[in-house]
Amino acid sequence: MAALTIRNIEEPIKAELRMRSARNGRSMEEEARVILKSALKPQEGQKMHLAEEIRRRFAALGGFEMPDMPREFGRDPPDFSE
Repeated sequence: MAALTIRNIEEPIKAELRMRSARNGRSMEEEARVILKSALKPQEGQKMHLAEEIRRRFAALGGFEMPDMPREFGRDPPDFSE
């Protein structure tokens, strides 16, 4: 397994982690692993439609309006009356 060192954690966050780990009967290290695992685990039942995932990913870039384009037929439809 890999090791991870996290530096420059603000004291209030460290204190909250210490209290949370004590409430759950775990070490601070184990509590941090549980939090990371929970935050990174895909949520069941929250699968989005592909278009929604694409929209969410690019939403920060801003919207884009497509210009109105005239609709035209590419060719005349065939005549089957003969």
